[in-house]
Amino acid sequence: MSTAKQVLEPAFQGAGQKPGTEIWRIENFNPVPLPKSDYGKFYCGDSYIVLQTTCNRGGAYHFDCHFWIGKDSSQDEAGTAAIKTIELDTMLGGRAVQHREPQGYESDMFISYFKPCIIPMEGGFASGFKTPEVDKFETRLYICKGKRAIRVKEVPFARSALNHDDVFILDTENKIYQFNGANSNIQERAKALEVIQHLKDKYHEGVCDVAIVDDGKLQAESDSGEFWVVFGGFAPIGKKVVSDDDVILETSPTKLYSINNGKLNLEDIVLTKSILENTKCFLLDCGSELFVWVGRVTQVDDRKAASAAVEEFIVKQNRPKTMRVTQVIQGYENHTFKSKFESWPLSATGNAGAEEGRGKVAALLKKKGDVKGGSKNSTPVNEEVPPLLEGGGKLEVWCVDDSAKTALQKEDLGKFHSGDCYIVLYTYHSGEKREEFYLTYWIGKDSVLEDQHMALQIANTMWNSMKGRPVLGRIYQGKEPPQFIALFQPMVILKGGISSGYKKSIEEKGLKDETYSSTGIALVHIQGTSVHNNKTLQVDAVSTSLSSTDCFVLQTGNSMFTWIGTTSSYEQQQWATKVAEFLKPGASVKHCKEGTESSTFWNPLGGKQNYTSKNATQDVVREPHLYTFSFRNGKLEVTEVFNFSQDDLLTEDVMILDTHGEVFVWMGQCVDTKEKQTAFETGQKYIDHEVAFEGLSPDVPLYKVTEGNEPCFFRTYFSWDNTRSVIHGNSFQKKLSLLFGMRSESGSKGSGDGGPTQRASALAALSSAFNPSSQDKQSNDRPRSSGDGGPTQRASALAALSSSLNTSSKPRSPQSRPGQGSQRAAAVAALSNVLTAEGSILSPRIGTSSQLQMKLVDIYFSLPSHINIRITLTLDMCCLHVVLYLDSLHHFLYRNS
Repeated sequence: MSTAKQVLEPAFQGAGQKPGTEIWRIENFNPVPLPKSDYGKFYCGDSYIVLQTTCNRGGAYHFDCHFWIGKDSSQDEAGTAAIKTIELDTMLGGRAVQHREPQGYESDMFISYFKPCIIPMEGGFASGFKTPEVDKFETRLYICKGKRAIRVKEVPFARSALNHDDVFILDTENKIYQFNGANSNIQERAKALEVIQHLKDKYHEGVCDVAIVDDGKLQAESDSGEFWVVFGGFAPIGKKVVSDDDVILETSPTKLYSINNGKLNLEDIVLTKSILENTKCFLLDCGSELFVWVGRVTQVDDRKAASAAVEEFIVKQNRPKTMRVTQVIQGYENHTFKSKFESWPLSATGNAGAEEGRGKVAALLKKKGDVKGGSKNSTPVNEEVPPLLEGGGKLEVWCVDDSAKTALQKEDLGKFHSGDCYIVLYTYHSGEKREEFYLTYWIGKDSVLEDQHMALQIANTMWNSMKGRPVLGRIYQGKEPPQFIALFQPMVILKGGISSGYKKSIEEKGLKDETYSSTGIALVHIQGTSVHNNKTLQVDAVSTSLSSTDCFVLQTGNSMFTWIGTTSSYEQQQWATKVAEFLKPGASVKHCKEGTESSTFWNPLGGKQNYTSKNATQDVVREPHLYTFSFRNGKLEVTEVFNFSQDDLLTEDVMILDTHGEVFVWMGQCVDTKEKQTAFETGQKYIDHEVAFEGLSPDVPLYKVTEGNEPCFFRTYFSWDNTRSVIHGNSFQKKLSLLFGMRSESGSKGSGDGGPTQRASALAALSSAFNPSSQDKQSNDRPRSSGDGGPTQRASALAALSSSLNTSSKPRSPQSRPGQGSQRAAAVAALSNVLTAEGSILSPRIGTSSQLQMKLVDIYFSLPSHINIRITLTLDMCCLHVVLYLDSLHHFLYRNS
């Protein structure tokens, strides 16, 4: 068997010792480290190895090894990259996931390391191609494909390369054009804008004009004319010619092959985890992609033989050379691989079965206690205080009983019965932001199904009546999230129930009603102590329920005791006193330490017996994941969005954010209403799937969140920019607004609906649009292309302003979002400022800019709430005309002139 020392490659020394990306290029059949300044540059004639090292919140290291094969790379170079990737994996302890990445067909994960895209360049080290001259600018045409992980390919600079179905970018020396085919996808258009920004920053030093050219709307705009002039004049473009790039491999029924001595044998059996033997390698053929599974005790030579066998399989099966291949090691299988099996039961030891690390890096990881997966010493979920809701809000709680809900009195807020279901509504303000709502329904573990269904129905009705603004959550007893617990100081879960459904259920089952009584005997367990983790639960009133690590409250008649475990904390002791006061206000409380109890304490518990002194098992931290999903033949299929950001929350989509502690179903503004109503059903199907394959708790909190109403505990998983949610329109329109400056440079993460920020952004954008000379002065006379971009920039600013003013096509109503009024007023103020600075001559029927300002503001705020306002702006020479349409009252403004 080859040892790590024997296969150690000098170039790999020190690899994987810290999180981040490391890249090697194959030169003369050896891996050579690439300078960090060259990261993201890939040449078509070369092959590369890319190592991505991540450290999860529990301290465990995870490795993804990719070998990228350029389209003009030789077969020998590609083979060397594959073999050297195996050696790198061996050095890392043999537990990395390996990925074969053909140029143009890279995995979403690979592309996510180099956002927004990679643009391979012609040439290479050993291919004989000449490296292109860096200083000489050359006009290029690119085609862009992909909704999130966008793939950019250079195509011949010719009109014949264009079509009606795709998005193209024409990069000239002084201007970048985006051509949107009439049938192109909105989300691809949006992602292409990110590519434009990338090209602008990388090849134009951040200074160049940008223009959008829409297929079919070509003659009216000067930008379109300029675009077609570059191609030698306008002429109709032809239909798309289908190429290999457009062939989408269909997912086919999976087939499993065992690999013995480099030979493949078909295993014609139902796919279950138990088939996979730890001494063998297997090939899983999914049609559109291939997986190689490696047993943890297979030899390095067997792994290399398996890799060669897969390459031979691709040729014999006439699969495209661009086929993606992923290799996973036993114990470190990824989500996609496991989902191909009928079942994937979790082992009791998690990843502890993975082989001991080999080589220098494995020894380092062993010191970290992480060679076996890092789950053993992971930190608890709630070690740090998570983002909590703003305090000082209004808290309302209702208990569900039959088809009605009964409001709880103030003194009972925080008391929950395990046999009941409750509706919780918290109304609060987040900084300067408009009113926000946190709406949840809580399900006791002993509650009846009728009450559970009614709780969902009532909560949904409330959610709909509030126009979908609240975050709506489903919370099961025992899995309360921090922001829910923090609302109650304290929160105590008591036995029994008060609903008629629960009472009827225990009567029919012949069970004793153990519902908590303020005059009876009750033992309450105090576990957590912080505001977000004060888990307090009534347990059986017997001494075996005690634990030396915690505190307890014993209620017996009118007497109250706090019992202090020997290893409990001072904070727990304080919390126990608070709970006793909460359950029986004004009662005197006796404090007894473990070992000093009197018979008065033990008698209500049936006498002293042995009890535990062990700490409760803590949940482990898992990394958050963002998914898109689809249904195929009724089965949920999820696709991960890697290295996700706020940009991946596309307004036309429904997304799933899984933090392992909570599951969020996020819905964009442009999602169909019916789809929004079924969000919980989708979320439940996802949970069912993850329970079977990833060990997710079936009782995990489930939330549905709408775009623009994301709570702080959702935003914390992103680098959040609040101003983006106030930009209306589809994905392309939103991204276009951002590209043209309708966003704070600092990317405000504070609260608020973007009022001051949006006002400043609008003002800056408009000032820039109508005062190009001042912009040039502020930018130190940086070079510009021919023409100052006035018409294009002004048109863009006008479009952005119109979008801001026309926030809704529906009539305004008292229930309309308060942020809309301030946003429109801010836009009007910004417009007035620009007009004043510009000194524009307005139509005599309207007046001067200052008069216009007063009229716009006065008219807007004097309108009845049911009147719909729509403002259109047109540019005619040096005069800006503003027309207000107030339903059918088209002459309203002129009558008030």
